[in-house]
Amino acid sequence: MNGVGAHEVVVETPRHEETLVTLPLKNVKNILLAYRDRIIDLRRDPRLRHVLVFKNHGVAAGASLEHSHSQIIALPIVPKRVTEEIEGAKTYFHYKDRCVFCDIIRQELQQKHRIITENRFFVSIAPFASRFPFETWILPKTHSPDFEHMEVSQYEHAAQILSETLNRMNRVLTDPPYNYVIHTSSSPEIDADHYHWHIEIMPKLTKVAGFEWGTGFYINPTPPEEAAEYMREAK
Repeated sequence: MNGVGAHEVVVETPRHEETLVTLPLKNVKNILLAYRDRIIDLRRDPRLRHVLVFKNHGVAAGASLEHSHSQIIALPIVPKRVTEEIEGAKTYFHYKDRCVFCDIIRQELQQKHRIITENRFFVSIAPFASRFPFETWILPKTHSPDFEHMEVSQYEHAAQILSETLNRMNRVLTDPPYNYVIHTSSSPEIDADHYHWHIEIMPKLTKVAGFEWGTGFYINPTPPEEAAEYMREAK
């Protein structure tokens, strides 16, 4: 295929010393709205099949610039990991006639063991069988396949829970390096029933070494229930 795509940098603040954790809520909301606007615009190009939004914070997480920023990359193919996640969700839907992410949310809200925080529209959890210590997912409570087509008011609630979750993580782990990735559907009209967009936040507390590369299995020394409890207690 031809080497085609787009790579954009979102400069999150004009002040060098600020980070996403210290930004006012309205600034975090504006960042999410910038993601939305750029995804919508990039999807207009028929050559581009998937838009990936991610943030690297800290050298250990791959950040090559100190200034607070995130990135948007549009690709001419749907990445392998995205395809696997979407196909897995589709298989579950065909088996249960329900969205797997909606089932996860329903169970977590009922059990409360791995809930970190929540608001009217979103919930933040330490996922069952987390790959990494303090891995955290943020999910909309109402089923939605894509990040960019929420109601405008919901972006404020998304900004609130993202900011609160990162602040709790920052207090517990003392400004850890981390990555976050927005998982959104490549074809919302096709994936409308079975896929559910979400944000995955992964602090870089352990190293991925030979065993992980050789097997695809991850060793996590911190149970998600403990991670969630630590973060709930971080006021």
